[in-house]
Amino acid sequence: MLLSQYRRDDGHIQVVARDGTEAYEVRTDASLYDLAIDCAATGTRLRERIADLGLNGAADLERLYAEGRLLPPVLHPDPAHLHLTGTGLTHLGSASTRAAMHAGAKAENETDSMKMFRIGLEGGKPANGHAGAQPEWFYKGTGAALAAPGAPLAAPAFAEDGGEEPEIAGIYIIGTDGTPFRLGFALANEFSDHVMERQNYLYLAHSKLRPASVGPELLVGELPATIEGTSRIRRGNSIPFEKPFLSGEANMSHSIANLEHHHFKYEIFRQPGDVHIHMFGTATLSFAAGIACADGDIFEIEAAPFGLPLRNPLSFPRREETQERTEIRAL
Repeated sequence: MLLSQYRRDDGHIQVVARDGTEAYEVRTDASLYDLAIDCAATGTRLRERIADLGLNGAADLERLYAEGRLLPPVLHPDPAHLHLTGTGLTHLGSASTRAAMHAGAKAENETDSMKMFRIGLEGGKPANGHAGAQPEWFYKGTGAALAAPGAPLAAPAFAEDGGEEPEIAGIYIIGTDGTPFRLGFALANEFSDHVMERQNYLYLAHSKLRPASVGPELLVGELPATIEGTSRIRRGNSIPFEKPFLSGEANMSHSIANLEHHHFKYEIFRQPGDVHIHMFGTATLSFAAGIACADGDIFEIEAAPFGLPLRNPLSFPRREETQERTEIRAL
């Protein structure tokens, strides 16, 4: 089952479900967040809740997409309680790219990136429900940094670059007793500043403080072991970049359960009612192919299990050589 949301003419959020080619409105005025909170409280599976509510008329998702009305699969009523986070070096392609990006920064033959990837390869899929190797982790921001499908991914004026990172994300809500509940999985564009990151590995945290986009559809249920997708950039009538990518546990050095554990083991991420969108890493970057993304480029990420592709235009302002310092006022 795939679930999505759009903004109705009356301002309310409408949930849409589909189990094939046809999409139908779910017979409810509740948002997916509201339904998930109720499911967590009552012990009901999300698929069962949708079935109990029933469906109304058909929804034209492509038209809603073109009209800019599709929303991220889940929103929190207070964006400060939605957290965008992720983990890197979980796919071999990303490890090779990152190692090349930072080669020469250290005297050792093996970069820190390759060391981290090797740690995951050796211990990221533990058996018997145990915790495995700890992955790299990063924070992107709150719901204020979440762009809807079709909305621009805006690079700040001080950005060095704005590049796509096609990923799979897990989407979670926290129950009243602090238990994390996974709603499902969605496509994600973990938009980053790779030129800034390349200057120094310790700029990685800065490079991740950029918008991200997720959706437009949420895959309810287990993630297939192998995900075959395509990441491309559209520039007017041309496609300067198009490359397949592989994801899913069969192509990762960590299990999904291990990545989830090392995020939610922190009590601060188990606050009742919060939403978490946690991205599992990428294997393909246009930056690694020498592509410099430009204002107006359209990022397009697609993979068959997730329904509609995730599309976002890049908004990249002209970078100023000098920047005005942010003013801080004393009280």
